[in-house]
Amino acid sequence: MCTAVTYQTKDFYFGRTLDHESSYGENAVIVPRNYAFRFRGQEDGRVLRMHYAMIGIAHVQKDYPLFYDAVNEKGLCMAGLNFVGNARYGKRVRGKDNVAVFEFIPWILAQCASVREARVLLERINLVDVPFCGTLPTSQLHWMIADRTEAVTVESVESGLMVYENPVGALTNNPGFGEQVFQLNNFMSLSPRAPENHFCSKLNLQTYSQGMGAIGLPGDLSSQSRFVRVAFTRSNSCSGETELESVSQFFHILGTVRQVRGCCEVREGEYEVTIYTSCFNADRGILYYTAYDNHQITGIDMYREDLNTMSVIAYPLIHYGQIPIIN
Repeated sequence: MCTAVTYQTKDFYFGRTLDHESSYGENAVIVPRNYAFRFRGQEDGRVLRMHYAMIGIAHVQKDYPLFYDAVNEKGLCMAGLNFVGNARYGKRVRGKDNVAVFEFIPWILAQCASVREARVLLERINLVDVPFCGTLPTSQLHWMIADRTEAVTVESVESGLMVYENPVGALTNNPGFGEQVFQLNNFMSLSPRAPENHFCSKLNLQTYSQGMGAIGLPGDLSSQSRFVRVAFTRSNSCSGETELESVSQFFHILGTVRQVRGCCEVREGEYEVTIYTSCFNADRGILYYTAYDNHQITGIDMYREDLNTMSVIAYPLIHYGQIPIIN
């Protein structure tokens, strides 16, 4: 299970939690402008040799970045989240841009500078069930695509490729995005302010604690509850506009939905945890991240690398931090 959000102060931020019971060897990855993307979903195996540079978190295999989330140099962001049981992919269709699921993020970020441009490509896309290799079957996902002006959710389902406006700036897993948003109607009374007595005018009901305006905010670990919780937190969040204040606040927002080892058992003795949390400053091309056992924020600046080369640049995630003793 995972959660993705957008956030804006002076700059635009995007990121997600990656929740799973085990790591696949994630790296912070920079793809320069001249890396040759070969798209196997296309019957002709189309190669794109010049494109926008991008930075994100990916599992790299056979020199190919299998992105979980990324931002390109134009500030367009994209993340894929589990959508098990609902995602449907087809076979190649003549006259369409047939794109394998593992190619979807680079297909969009390599060619589009905005959500508006991504919409044009989405009209021609057919997501196909072409696995990367025999040991990595096709993942069942849906995606959020965002820039500083708008966000959309993309779902490939039985009825076709659906593109939803995403004014909430958030996405989790199941159910489908339309139902996730509809459920917010049940929580419209929540507020960051102290509640007033609407229960009964004849009763002298009073608040006895801070935070009672949010009574009823779901606290469980299900994806629908995480969607409501992170939507409420993001919508009411406020911070200063410096990079430190903005990035710190972003991690606090996603901290409300982190998975703690032991609370979500997926198999006997195996537990889902938040393996990493990412935060992109989309305007500056900087990736920040933390890991389950490393709460120190680590940053990688795309523009400190030569973006006109041809080879993927990968930095293994630092999964274990240090605790300084200061006396």
